[in-house]
Formats: sequence, structure tokens, C-alpha cells
Amino acid sequence: MEAAQIRKTFFDFFASKSHEIVSSAPMVIKDDPTLMFTNAGMNQFKDIFLGNSPVKFARIANTQKCLRVSGKHNDLEEVGVDTYHHTMFEMLGNWSFGDYFKKEAIEWAWELLTEHYKLDKNRLYVTVFGGDAADGLAPDNDARAIWKNLIAEDRIIDCDKKDNFWEMGDTGPCGPCSEIHVDLRDEAEREAVPGRDRVNKDDPRVIEIWNLVFMEFNRMADGTLRKLPAQHIDTGMGFERLAVALQNKKSNYDTDIFRPTIAEIERISGVAYTGGDGKSDVAMRVIADHLRAVSFSIADGQLPSNTGAGYVIRRILRRAIRYAFSFLNLKEPFICDLSSLLVAQMGPFFPELQRQSELIERVIREEEESFLRTLDRGILLLEEKMSAGAKQLDGKVVFDLYDTFGFPADLTALIASERGMEIDEAGFQAELQQQKDRSRAAGKIEAGDWVDLREDAVSEFVGYDRTSAEVHITRYRKVVQKGQERFQLVFNITPFYAEGGGQVGDTGVLTNANETIAIVDTRRENNLIVHYAEQLPANPNEKFTAQVDDQRRLSVARNHSATHLLHEALREVLGPHVEQKGSLVAPDYLRFDFSHFGKMTDEEIAEVERRVNERVLLNLPLEENRAMPMDEARETGAMMLFGEKYGDVVRVIRFGSSVELCGGTHIGATGAIGSFVLASEGAVAAGVRRIEACTGEAARRYFTSQIETLNEVRALLKNPSELSKAVADLVEKNAQLSRELESFKKQQAKAIRAELAAQFTEVNGVQFLAARVDLGPAEIKDIAFSFRSEKANMFAVFGSAAEGKPTITCVISDDLVAARELNAGAVVRELAKSIQGGGGGQAFFATAGGKDPNGLDEAIKKAASFIS
Repeated sequence: MEAAQIRKTFFDFFASKSHEIVSSAPMVIKDDPTLMFTNAGMNQFKDIFLGNSPVKFARIANTQKCLRVSGKHNDLEEVGVDTYHHTMFEMLGNWSFGDYFKKEAIEWAWELLTEHYKLDKNRLYVTVFGGDAADGLAPDNDARAIWKNLIAEDRIIDCDKKDNFWEMGDTGPCGPCSEIHVDLRDEAEREAVPGRDRVNKDDPRVIEIWNLVFMEFNRMADGTLRKLPAQHIDTGMGFERLAVALQNKKSNYDTDIFRPTIAEIERISGVAYTGGDGKSDVAMRVIADHLRAVSFSIADGQLPSNTGAGYVIRRILRRAIRYAFSFLNLKEPFICDLSSLLVAQMGPFFPELQRQSELIERVIREEEESFLRTLDRGILLLEEKMSAGAKQLDGKVVFDLYDTFGFPADLTALIASERGMEIDEAGFQAELQQQKDRSRAAGKIEAGDWVDLREDAVSEFVGYDRTSAEVHITRYRKVVQKGQERFQLVFNITPFYAEGGGQVGDTGVLTNANETIAIVDTRRENNLIVHYAEQLPANPNEKFTAQVDDQRRLSVARNHSATHLLHEALREVLGPHVEQKGSLVAPDYLRFDFSHFGKMTDEEIAEVERRVNERVLLNLPLEENRAMPMDEARETGAMMLFGEKYGDVVRVIRFGSSVELCGGTHIGATGAIGSFVLASEGAVAAGVRRIEACTGEAARRYFTSQIETLNEVRALLKNPSELSKAVADLVEKNAQLSRELESFKKQQAKAIRAELAAQFTEVNGVQFLAARVDLGPAEIKDIAFSFRSEKANMFAVFGSAAEGKPTITCVISDDLVAARELNAGAVVRELAKSIQGGGGGQAFFATAGGKDPNGLDEAIKKAASFIS
């Protein structure tokens, strides 16, 4: 059964059981600070489990894109080493929200696996929760009793909390679970060792394929369990593992999910894939897996970067690049070319891959090119760190190479062994463990348990119509992040806009007759609108007035409405390929990231700015529909942001011909924007550009600043009648002087070179020169290379203090580098100590800089010691 048919069979089965088939949520989580990535199928339904969102469909099924590379569920180090762990994987799942429970979930799972997928019942085993005294939980005898009607009792295995109590994180919905395992070993192995003895023993041929979670509890911050408002079912079946069983393969990577990609890697590298545990096989599995994770992340709107989720994506891609570099000898970009194969294979089911195919290829290519250059720089750094005579390379150095430059430790060990050194493996592992601990803790918010003051904690947002409201606090808790203590407050209704869709959260105050509390931020966590307060009200049960900062809100609204006009103007000027890739709508400015594969011309920038201001002057009224059916919104041509999760009913914002789905706050008509200034345009990543702009009062300040600058320039140039001509004349005069200066420097360098040529002396068979030459680095390099090209057995050192900065340059002819094992990099590092500096370079040419020009003479005197 091919992969596409496996999905279809799953959906058809649960549709027949009255389940609504829904689409996958994006892998990158936007509104849940406890998670960076979707790591399980249930993440998008967390609000329902907690009772923060109403149940729309009591029964749901889907396939969810998941990523497990951080936090509690982290499979990264196992990926490629074994044949069944992945970074990105598909999780087939079915859910019941307060509807059916254990009986139906178990019986339907058995029916699907044995009657529709036709798995051999004699190869299946199930586990049930055996209880946990610490949590006060009894064994799950209900699940055991249901299974006894379907499978022999000796195939039902009790397991502890580690294996059979599912939790998505340190806090949140959880419950006992029942897993279904399949034994894929051959007959001889099965006869020798029963399958039940291999369950949960990390046997790659006896694997879990389906986990049925009976969601009953909420894990609190203090570790205790509370009953959820209702009982739910949450199941997850590994799509890739199921394919192994149904296609009778020995590995996930042998199925038609991965085999086309691995075959292409074989062709590119010229290395055969055997399916074993050799380095080249591991590398191919790593690349095939990581290609999916990175491609889907980019399609979901998450680009590689140096922080947060973007950093995780970059590390995944770099892991693939370094495996290819080290074990397949692939030292040019090629993973980018594999992306088209993935798009062709999975695009029909995940159309976001097709829509973003060009962006995916360009981003990966740029990352590959950048990291391959980094590898070369890492080798140079390693050369510097390996001091002569040392027997061991410090573990911190090995880790820095691994962490900063992506060097695998065994590659560092190989280079070190050529110098007769070994690496401090224990020190490296200690540093690596510290990094893992930091990664788990990074960004973690220490939050206390919610204190509920009222039963209904779901906030109603009323801020589209007013900026003030009489409110009650329904729940609160204390949080600590980066050492700062704040309080999170939830109101029954709120005029405060929660950060979302690129728009910053509102600020303001919470007041009553007795006190005023500053609200410093507003965010959405799960389905709650959470207000961050600097302190807790003395009596949280009192009634308060929640007042938004009106002027700040108005400035934000101007910028948000201008963002919509900007988006439309960009598509008109640059083309329909332009799509929003990110935005920030703040009070002082707006930032807009969009897909485009080249720098905008000055004419394009001017035209975009003109079109936006044209719409401002038309004073186009806001047309808002807060409850338009999604299908109807699509028919209007409304712009939708990919990576956002929209409901069946959406809010549509229209200004003239600009129509977008948007939950942000806006002005009543475009005239209120005042004016729009496009301040800058530049690159963010491959295929992604960024515009920064301002409106309203910020635009006025921008114009004022520009006029003040112009007036200052006029004054400096003695108020010429034609300012642009005067500046042009000044630029031309400066260019002429620069040319004359350059000509003078060349003549000076020519004269100095002639003097230096006469100063060479022979020392131990070496043409030696060490001299003070106060020229710039470029002139000294020209002189050095001219000597190198015409003199054999040449060793020269030049010291300079041009422009007050001391530098040392060393040049050595190739024959001396080979015959005497001289290294210019080692020479300048030693001499640079005299000028309190450092440097490096290649064996035949290197430079160093320092702080103390008074040490140059000493450095020049030392030069002869290297050949004497």
C-alpha cells in the first residue's frame, strides 16, 4: 500500500465513523509560550482539552505535521543513527472531545489495523498503564478489560508511567495511554524471542505504531494532577512507521516516503546506500529526514535564523550539510536541489509546499553556501587553536567548533590526530550537555498555577468598538521570565488587543477607586487573552475599569492599515508572487517582510510609496465583516497569510480594492494615516525582502529630520543656489583628490620597494628581510607578493604603524614553506605578542594587528629567529 493510499484509507475509515477530517496546523506554534513547535497531533486542540475553547466538532481526524527537536520530546540525536526516529514526521490521529472514550477508541483502532490495513494479528501487542503510586493513579483496568475482548491476554503488557502516561510538556493536558506495537521480525527471530519481550526495548523491528491517549488530567505547575472538565480521546499513529509495516520494509527509509530522495542522493554522491549503520548510510538518512523538516518549516513561514524557532531550523539544516560534507564528500550546495523532488512527492497532499517551492529552494541554497564557507573558516580557527607540543585539544574548543561552525567532533579529532593530538572527549561531552540543558531552559517561563476567581475564564474581546470597559478579573497567576516577576490577568471582557498577526499587544491601565495598575503588554496564550501587569491588585475580586492607551492604539492602527495598502501596492508593482512573510506593526513604525527575489529599484520603491499615499488621499473607508464564511472570503479574493490557522468564519478588512483576512485594529478611513514614508528596503533571507515604513506623527518626524539634515548641508556648503549641483561638485572634487592620493601612494610604494629590494640579506641560505614600512595594508601586500613572485628562498617581515594602527605582515616563498616547514600564520601570531595583538592566515602569507605600535621594532628584531 503506497503512502498516499495509507492516508486515504485512514481518512475514509474515520469519516465513516462520523469524524470531521481537518487540515494540519502549522508546525511552528504562534500563540502558546510553552511550545516552540507542534510536537504532537493534539497541540492545535489543547484549548479544547483545557476548556478554553468550545467544541465545534466532537469527533475529528487528520494528519498533523510534527517536529520533535527541542524540549521534552527531542529525537534529533537518534535521527539517522537508527532507522525509525525523525525530526519532522506525520502523525495520523483521531480525537473525541467529551464524546466517545476508551471502548470506541480501542475497538476502532483494532478494526482499522486488522480489517482495513490487514496487519497480522499475531504480530500485534498492546500496552496499558500499570499505575503510579507517586501520582496516586491505579492501573488502567478499564483499558485492559476492553483489550481482552480483542487480543490474547498474554499480548497485553502493563507498563509504567514513563511508557504509558502521555504528557506533552511539564504542564498541560495528559493521561494514561495504551500503545499498539507491531513485531516485524522474521519467523526465526520471533520463535527465538517472543515479541512481548522486545516491546519498548528499542528493537528497531518491534515498534510502536499507534498511541491511544485517554486524556483525563491537567498537570499543574506544582506537579499535581487535576481532572479535566471532560474526558477526551487523543490518538497518534506514526505515518512513517505504519508504512514500514504495510510495505513490508525493514526501515522507515526503505519506504516510498524516503526512497526517492535517498536514490537521488546516491546519484549525486556516487555512493551506494546499503541501509546499514555505516557513516555514509547514516548521512543519507539524516539528509533525507532533515530535508523534510526544513522544507516544511520554510513553507510554514519559519526561515532559518539565529534565534528561537529559526535557530532550531538552521541547526537541523546545518546538521544535514555537515553529514554530507564529512561522509559523502559533497562540498557544494545540493540539498536545495532535492527540494523539488520533495515538492513533487508531497505537494499534492500538502499544497503549501507547491506554493512555496521557489522560496524553499532559494533559502536552502543560501544556507548551504553560507555554511560551507563557515566550514572553511572553522578549519582556520582549528589551526590556530592547535599549539605546537600540546597533546590534547581542549574540550571547550572542540565544542565551540561544533556549536559555532558545525564541526562534528570526529572531524576535529581527525585533524588533531594529524598533529599528534587527541581531543578532550569528556570535556566536549560536558559542554554539549550544558548546551542541551540551556536549550531546554531557554525562554522557559516559570509560571505558577492559575487562581480561578470565576468559573468562566474565556475572555471576550470588545476592543474593535471601544478602548475602555468595566471588567472583572476571572483568573490570575504569577510568572517569572529572565528574572522579572509579572502577573498575568484574565478579564471576563477586554478592550485590550492581544499581540497577534504582527500587531503588538495593547498597553494601558486597570483602575478603580483605590488603585491604578499598569498593563504593560497583552498576549494570547492558547485561547486566553492575558494581560501582563507589574503588580497584582490588592483585591482582585473588585470591579475595575480597563483602559487602553488610546494614542498608542491609534498609532498602531494607522500602521496596520498602511501595511494592508503596502501589501497591495507591492503586488501591483512587483507582481502577484509577492506574499507576506512576516510583519511587525508597532506604534512608531511598521516592518513588512515579503517574498521577492531581487533588490527593489529606486523607481519601484518610489512607485510603491506613491501608490500607498494615493490611497491615503482617497480617504478610503474601512469596510469590515467580522463573521464572513471562509469559503465566501476566498471567493472575494481576500489575501490570507500562509502558516496562519483560520477558522470557518473569518474577519475581512477592506480598504477599496485591498481585501485581507485580519484580526487587527484599524482606522476608520485611510485619510487618518496622514502620510506614508517608505524608509528602507533590504534583504532578510534568500528570497525575502524587508520594508520599514512609518505613518502619522512618526512620518512627520521623519520629514522634519530630513529637512533639518538638508538645511545643515546647505549651511556647510555656504547656502548654494543649487544644492544638488554643489554636492555633485564636491563629490567629484573628492574623487579627483582620491585619485591623486592613490597615484602618490603608488609612486611612494614603488620607491620604497626599490629601497627594500636592496636590503635583502642571506641568512642560512634564506633571502631575508625584516623592515619597518609605514604604508597601508594594501600597498604592503602588493610589495610582499611582488617579492614572492620573483625571489626564491625568501622570508620577509614588514612592520607598519600607518594611521596609528600597528600591523605585521609575513610573506614566505613556496619552496621555503615546503623545505623548512615555515608557516606565516605561526610567525605573525608569535610576533604579534610584541604589539599586544594577534592574527593569522595561510602558510605563505599572513597578517596580524595589535594595540601597541611601540612594540614594532622588537617584533622586527625577532623575525630573524625563525630562520636562524
